[in-house]
Amino acid sequence: MSPRTLYRRIALAEVVTWALLLVGMALKYVTHTTELGVKVFGLLHGVVFIAFCLVTVLLGVNQRWTAREGVLGLLSAVPPFLTVWWERRLERRGRLDGGWRLARDGEAPSNPAERLVAALLARPMVAVGVGVVAVLALTGVALLVGPPVGKQG
Repeated sequence: MSPRTLYRRIALAEVVTWALLLVGMALKYVTHTTELGVKVFGLLHGVVFIAFCLVTVLLGVNQRWTAREGVLGLLSAVPPFLTVWWERRLERRGRLDGGWRLARDGEAPSNPAERLVAALLARPMVAVGVGVVAVLALTGVALLVGPPVGKQG
C-alpha cells in the first residue's frame, strides 16, 4: 500500500467515525433516546483518531513533511471532517507522492525517527502489530484519563 493510499483511507475512516459520533451525540443530546451511539461511536472514533495521528507521524517522517505540515496534519483530526480536506491538500501539493522512501532498497535513514520508520517498513507484519499495540495502549490511556470534556450527567 502506498503512502498516498494509506493516508487517504485513514483520513476517510476518521471522517466516517466523526459522522457516526455526531449521530450518536444527536441521539443522546437532541432526541434524548439513547447514549449507546456516543459510547460505541465515541470509542470507535477515538481508536481511529489515534490511528490517524500515528499514521500522520509515520508519513510525515517518510515524506519529509515540514514540522508545520506535521502539526497541521495532527490538528486536522480535531475538528469534524477536516482530515479528508487535509489529505487532499497534501495530495494537490505533491506531499503524498512516491512510495515508501525508507523501505528496503530505499534511502538510508539519517536520524532516529527515520531509523524507526525504516525498521517498521522492513517488517510490514511487525509494523502492523506495533501499530495495533500502540493504538490499543494509547486508547487504554485515553480511557483511563477520561473524555476530552467534563463528565455529563
